[in-house]
Amino acid sequence: MQTYLTRGTCSRQILFDVTPDNKVENVKFIGGCSGNLQGIAKLVQGKDVDEVISTLKGIKCRSNTSCPDQLATALEEYKIKISRHGEE
Repeated sequence: MQTYLTRGTCSRQILFDVTPDNKVENVKFIGGCSGNLQGIAKLVQGKDVDEVISTLKGIKCRSNTSCPDQLATALEEYKIKISRHGEE
């Protein structure tokens, strides 16, 4: 499971998995608006990482970001980490 500490949002942390075939799984937001974030987690379940990034990147709420935008950022950072290390 990957852990991302959010910046500028009500949620404090995002937990998620990425499958070997690049699909987003098991997204869980810690803190924030529970119902909305459960909905986002269900909507991205099983979607390709790049699709989730392109769909959610740039959505604004507070501090020029949002929980969906932070999930996109978390996935971008995951991709950078994987490309550098070649592993999870």
